[in-house]
Amino acid sequence: MTGALEDKVRDVFAQGGALSRAADQFRERSGQTEMAMAVARTIDEGGVLVVEAGTGVGKTFSYLVPALLSGERVLLSTATKTLQDQLFGRDLPRLVEALGLPVRTALLKGRGSYLCLHRLDTARHDPSLPERGSLRTLAKIEQWSKATRTGDLAELPGLDERSPLIPLITSTRENCLGAQCPQFKPCHVNLARREALAADVVVINHHLFFADLAVRETGMAELLPTVSVVVFDEAHQLNETGVQFLGAQLGTGQALDFARDMLGAGLQHARGLVDWQQLVAGVERAARELRLVVGKQWPGAKLRWVGPAPEGIDPDAWQSALDDLQHSFELAAEGLATVSEISPDFVRLHERSRQLAKRTARFALACEVDSVRWVDVGAQLRLVESPLDIADAMRKRVLKIADASADAGEGDDEDDELDGYGERPARETPSPAQEDSGRAWVFTSATLGDEPTLRWFTEPCGLHDAEVLRVQSPFDYASQAALYVPRAFPKPNDPSHSQRVAELAARGATELGGRTLVLTTTLRALRTIGDGIRQRFELLENEVRPEVLVQGELPKRVLMDRFREGASGGRTGCVLVASASFWEGFDAPGDALQLVVIDKLPFPPPNDPLVEARSQRLEAQGRSSFADYSLPEAAVALKQGAGRLIRRETDSGVLAICDTRLVAMGYGRRLLAALPPMRRLENEADFDAALDALKS
Repeated sequence: MTGALEDKVRDVFAQGGALSRAADQFRERSGQTEMAMAVARTIDEGGVLVVEAGTGVGKTFSYLVPALLSGERVLLSTATKTLQDQLFGRDLPRLVEALGLPVRTALLKGRGSYLCLHRLDTARHDPSLPERGSLRTLAKIEQWSKATRTGDLAELPGLDERSPLIPLITSTRENCLGAQCPQFKPCHVNLARREALAADVVVINHHLFFADLAVRETGMAELLPTVSVVVFDEAHQLNETGVQFLGAQLGTGQALDFARDMLGAGLQHARGLVDWQQLVAGVERAARELRLVVGKQWPGAKLRWVGPAPEGIDPDAWQSALDDLQHSFELAAEGLATVSEISPDFVRLHERSRQLAKRTARFALACEVDSVRWVDVGAQLRLVESPLDIADAMRKRVLKIADASADAGEGDDEDDELDGYGERPARETPSPAQEDSGRAWVFTSATLGDEPTLRWFTEPCGLHDAEVLRVQSPFDYASQAALYVPRAFPKPNDPSHSQRVAELAARGATELGGRTLVLTTTLRALRTIGDGIRQRFELLENEVRPEVLVQGELPKRVLMDRFREGASGGRTGCVLVASASFWEGFDAPGDALQLVVIDKLPFPPPNDPLVEARSQRLEAQGRSSFADYSLPEAAVALKQGAGRLIRRETDSGVLAICDTRLVAMGYGRRLLAALPPMRRLENEADFDAALDALKS
């Protein structure tokens, strides 16, 4: 017997139903309806549902339709701000209109996404703007600030997300003045939060959810409204996102930012009352000395830290440098306390100095149990302490499966923190983490594991008792796509491997006129392959050369747009060489992308401290770290990368994986089974024929 909500949902998904008016070229899909019905049951009965919905199922509408029809307050969380914008700006409005529902929706991002009017005013008087072009950019931002309603920087065309200006014109939890801010009333962050608290459906991102969770337990103002339905889309990123916020971080860059802000406020509001230069010099010197203690390291190195000091570092020198840094923050706090009544800037700076001193003291103590500690080394240092997963936090502090008695950690990715900025709106109510046995929790993604129970996802997220549903993709992969694993290829650790990948990618892109995405597992391979493709294109005579785009050379948004536009209007397409975030979330349907090349199997780096600690825990439990961790991690990442190729029923293309281990090693069968059921290309001639067929 079905409930009333399930009946409504079935009608919407039927041929000729309301959904056919909201979605272009709608056709009834059994998998989409199956998922929607499961979501409806979970909303009716409460509980936890985990759904792996293959590419093309239409999972967004599968959870939106029952959520909207339920009449309950809904929280939707997705992985990135780009996906937030798509959900809020495209999918939700179309569906709300088609269903004819009087639903109020709101979009809520972290602080770093919104223009801070107070800090914009401060930046106008900053004598040390990062670069000459910053003055022109600042002028554009000022002009835009007079017209924008939301203050969302994503609306500002041409602003590079890597711009050094952004930290100067946005706030963080540490430097926000809250209700004491002279711009509190028109504050964009405050406005966005108030709109969210009054809305029926709120769209956030995972970073914001965990940032709020990390600080909520400290007694600060709670962010999120009471909701009955919580949906995590792109849920495969939850664990890695959550551990960033549920531990602690301290960076020498944070210390330098604090020193800069203290000097600016001191000279502007209390010149001559405190020796600001001396306090700032003390913080800067202590941060510099801590960096010098580590000495020269490979850029991007992660130093294990299991004893009193990171590996290879003299413990006495390290402890002395930490003590000096803590002392510099304490001296700054004393100086700031003497002028706190002059300006709210000093009140907040005083709180920051005390918090930084407290955090430095924490890193002088032993690491927390079931956590791992390390140091990221670059131009600056970043000290990190992280839990191994989010299972305990999810069960005790989110799902309320056990008594929540654990102390909160310190979330430090201020780009996505939105707490503690003053008065609580009248409508604010307890957070969605508050106990409510009838609440529905839905976790979904196209990729949540490589075996039926989806243990890769449920175990680290503490969802042992969840209902699990797997819905297969409706695509006909056997006819739409082909898989090529070149047999006569260098081993992945061979110095010539990246050059051979570049050769294969350039050859395929030449045949297709671009339309090629190369996904790499390391930044070093990214640069080598990008350079190699360019060198081969330079040898082409009397031919139009595809444009080569390499991650890092342009803003991500520009790279994606240029790639999608490259093959339009009969023009030559592009080759995009990318790593990291491009393995997922990059959507180039149609003819813009017909060849995806993956350089190596994406196993987690064995020397990464977090990976190492997770592996050691499994071995201590008598389990295989390779079979239970490394292999599932690689399978999920491989599925994500392969998923870039076929995005619609009409797409076609070739996936080339340049790693002979996939066919030479026994575990390769498990990885192949995780991939979509594409037809296999056995040799180079088959590969050439498949490329030739794509041109016709």
